[in-house]
Amino acid sequence: MPNKPVEVERRGAVAIVTIDNPPVNALGLAVRRRLMELAEELEADGSVTAVVLTGAGTIFVGGADITEFDRPPEEPHLPDVLARIEASRKPWIAAVNGLSLGGGTELPLACHYRVASPKARFGLPEINIGIIPGSGATQRLPRLIGLAAALPVIAENAQIEARRAVELGLIARVVEGDFLAGAVAFAASVADQPLPTPTGALPVSDPGEAFWTEAAARIGKAAKGAKAPLAALEAVRTGVERGAREGFALERQTFLQLRASEEAAALRYLFFAERSASRPPAVRGIEPRRVAKAGVVGGGTMGVGIAATLLNAGLEVVLSERDGPSLERGLKALEAVFANQAKRKMHSEEEGRARMARMNGIVGLDGLAGCDLVIEAVFEDLALKRDVFATLAKVCRADAILATNTSYIDPKNIAEELPGPTRFIGLHFFSPAQVMKLLEIIPLPQTAADVVATGFELAKRLAKVPVRSGICEGFIGNRILKRYRTEAEKMVLEGVDFAAIDAALRYFGYAMGPFEMQDLAGLDISFLNREAARARGEHVPETMGDILVRAGRKGQKTDGGWYDYMPGGRTAQPSAEVARLLSPMRAAPKTAEPEEIIARLLNAMADEGRKILEEGIADSSEAIDLVEVHGYGFPRIRGGPMFLSARKAGQQ
Repeated sequence: MPNKPVEVERRGAVAIVTIDNPPVNALGLAVRRRLMELAEELEADGSVTAVVLTGAGTIFVGGADITEFDRPPEEPHLPDVLARIEASRKPWIAAVNGLSLGGGTELPLACHYRVASPKARFGLPEINIGIIPGSGATQRLPRLIGLAAALPVIAENAQIEARRAVELGLIARVVEGDFLAGAVAFAASVADQPLPTPTGALPVSDPGEAFWTEAAARIGKAAKGAKAPLAALEAVRTGVERGAREGFALERQTFLQLRASEEAAALRYLFFAERSASRPPAVRGIEPRRVAKAGVVGGGTMGVGIAATLLNAGLEVVLSERDGPSLERGLKALEAVFANQAKRKMHSEEEGRARMARMNGIVGLDGLAGCDLVIEAVFEDLALKRDVFATLAKVCRADAILATNTSYIDPKNIAEELPGPTRFIGLHFFSPAQVMKLLEIIPLPQTAADVVATGFELAKRLAKVPVRSGICEGFIGNRILKRYRTEAEKMVLEGVDFAAIDAALRYFGYAMGPFEMQDLAGLDISFLNREAARARGEHVPETMGDILVRAGRKGQKTDGGWYDYMPGGRTAQPSAEVARLLSPMRAAPKTAEPEEIIARLLNAMADEGRKILEEGIADSSEAIDLVEVHGYGFPRIRGGPMFLSARKAGQQ
């Protein structure tokens, strides 16, 4: 650790100011104070002709110190520090040596010049934590690089890499070779030149109403109810239409208001939860096993999604199916995944072909012998899964990890007769696996520690959010989902219209309600699980879903579930047939307000979450909320059922 979070050295007449505040050089209070002091000291030092400002290590500045956001703002505020640097009579040159986020992008914008290393990347991700840039970026960036290039960075989470930054005029040049020496040489070359116009004073033209209308529609659609993106747009527009002074004032006012909001508190909570999820204490210091080649057993929707995820992460993949036609369908589905990703500009068509080139499709299991990891993704049938693993145990190397993607079946039962159970683990992906970010990691009591560590390392490589789950029916996510659906169906039995329940959940922020979701996923999936439990002799009461499935209503796939659908369509329509089928079970119709519906369902989820914590199935409330947000569509801006329950309890 340095003695000070900002260090100073001299190279001739150039002062080098280095922010050294691990781990990400955040602009915390001590850094701001020191920068303000140095702005005064270096201004008064007659032997200094220019200042180079850089970051220690591979990061320039990773942003603000978010832990300060739960306290009142403390002076000096970052806008005041930047204003002092901008007002300096000596040139300040931002030497951006790597990642430059949030305040780390606002700081260079206040400097007189900017140079960068080839690895530099600029971004303003404040909208991800419910706020907007609060230190001038909404005014300076559009004036420097133009509105069209600036808006995606300010309000849509886009980033600018070094080469593009030169083209846009964000930086003067990319410095190759000895970066600091190049930055000092640049500083010396401009030391005796007239200072450029401050970025905040540059002119910017109003593109007209059509531009703002289109931008608001685009940004609002992507925001999914979050306030910050459109608030950032409004700050930009105010500065363009009314001048920078009013723009700066509105930006700061909006920043402070949003920082104190429930939405920002929820998003900060998730930020810290996600950051800690990838490195839980239980696996720290444990070396994971090497995984370069992975196998997937089963070429259905889930297996294809898992294979695509592995290929997207650069692994070599073997996809196994039971017969030739099934394998051909799986490979075609995989090609469609990459074609869709290319269409959405996630990668080029050439890259999609390169990923398919790392795929080997096989019939049977013998071809999985060389895999470091094999993930089973066959039907939810215990006997079938046991047969698969019995063969894999003979085919695969003794150190190869064997994983099941089961959603409900107890992994202990799957591995009951498996030799070498220390290498067995549950890796529960969510569909579509190439899109959904959650990965439930389910160790058995005998699973080796390095196998668990490998699960978390794999999640990191796959850009997933990992959550350890203990073993119970449905693990964390599906167990809460079952309680959520049960409570929703209980309300229907009491006479509440299920369409009103779906509407209330959409109002809350879900993409769809519980009954629309069942129709999309297929009512037959849960029905078959209930039937399997009944076949095992378990008492499972008859549900409304059972009645619908037995009537041939499995959801959108049969053009009818809880709702009616036009052939091949996805628009839900009220169903007289459903009303007739369920009428004998339901009480007289009654009205429930959206707030009542939401509160009841959230209480049920939080109550089940508390039971999961008490049983040790989840490690923390944060883990449960990560499961709900990343696996089940809980609106991110709400934080999660456990977060909301805790906030409510704290307010009572």
